Amino acid sequence: MIPVTKPFLPPREEYDQYINGIWDRNWLTNNGPLVNELELRLKEYLGLNHLLFVSNGTIALQLAIKALDLKGEIITTPFSYVATTTSILWEGCKPVFVDILPDRLTINPDLIEAAITNNTSAILATHVYGIPCEVERIQEIADKHGLKVIYDGAHAFGVKVKGKSVFEYGDISTCSFHATKLFHTIEGGAVVTKDPELLKKMAYLRNFGHDGFERFNGIGINGKNSEFHAAMGLVVLNHVDNILERKKKQAEYYFEILSGLKVNYPKIDQIEQYNYAYFPILFSDEDQLKKSMKGLEDQGIGSRRYFFPGLNQLEFTQGNCPVSDEISKRVLCLPLYHTLTKEEQRMIARILLRVQNN
Repeated sequence: MIPVTKPFLPPREEYDQYINGIWDRNWLTNNGPLVNELELRLKEYLGLNHLLFVSNGTIALQLAIKALDLKGEIITTPFSYVATTTSILWEGCKPVFVDILPDRLTINPDLIEAAITNNTSAILATHVYGIPCEVERIQEIADKHGLKVIYDGAHAFGVKVKGKSVFEYGDISTCSFHATKLFHTIEGGAVVTKDPELLKKMAYLRNFGHDGFERFNGIGINGKNSEFHAAMGLVVLNHVDNILERKKKQAEYYFEILSGLKVNYPKIDQIEQYNYAYFPILFSDEDQLKKSMKGLEDQGIGSRRYFFPGLNQLEFTQGNCPVSDEISKRVLCLPLYHTLTKEEQRMIARILLRVQNN
C-alpha cells in the first residue's frame, strides 16, 4: 500500500530525549518550557518577530477572526479545506466566495472589489498547496477599503515572498502543524502577526483570557498546546531542511517521469521559495480523473481529490465560482512524503500513463 501521504517520524531516541525531560519536570502543558523553546526556534527559522503555538490550524483561524473583532461578511476562497469556511461561520460571520485564478488556484484579486459591500470586514485567503496568494495586490485592496487581511497558510511553511516569510503578510497569518504537514507537531498550529498588541490579545484568547491566576482579560478559549506536541515539533524542526529538499527532488522526479501524461500543473515557476508540500495534477476532465484514481486504487495506491467539493458547493454555503467548480472536479494530489521511493514513483507514473492510453 502506498498512501497519499505519511507523517514524518524522526528517530525515536531524539524524541525520547525531550520526553525524558518532561517526565523529570512533570510540566505537561500550560505554556511549558518546550512550548516556549519551539516558539523561539520557529521565529528564528522563519525570520518572524511574533508567533504563538496553538492547538491546531482551525483554532488559529478562529483566534485570528476573534482577535480582529470581525463581524458581518468575510471575503474568502472556495478552493481550500473546509476549516477555512467553517471557522468563519463558527465565529458568526458570513463567507462571501470569490473565484480563483486558474493557474495559481489562489483567490483572484481582480474579483475581490466587486464582492465588497458595506458589511465586509475582512479578506481571508488561502495559500493553496504552498502557492502564495498575490499578497501585495490583496493588501492594496484591503487598504483602499479599510479591510483586515487573514491568510490561511496551512500549506505554506517555508514559503517566501520578496525575501521574507509568506507569514509576514496580512494582519494575521495562520499555519497548521498537523501530522500530515511537512513540518508538524502531531497536532498543532500557529498564529503570526507583526502587531505586538494583536499578539498579546491572541495570547490571552488562547488561554481562557487568563491574566494571572485570578484575573481575566476578556473572553478566551483553550487554544494551548502541550509539551509533548512541542517536543515533536522541536525534533522535526531539526530535520525540516532535509524534508523540504526531499520533497523538492520527489516533485522534480514526478515532473520528469510524468512528462508523457496529458495533464497540467498549477503555476509555481515564479515563486521565490516554494515548499513542494503537495503534488497536484490537473486532468482534462473529471472522467479522466476518476479513471486514474481507480487505476491507482486497484494497485493499492492512495490519491486524494484535494480540494473537492469546492467550499461554495457545501450544503450550508453558496456562491458562484465557475473556475473553482471546474478545477475541483479535475485536480488530484499524488502520493508525496519523505520515504516515498523513486521505484514507487515510477510505478505510479506507469499506472497513470497506462490508464490514459487505454
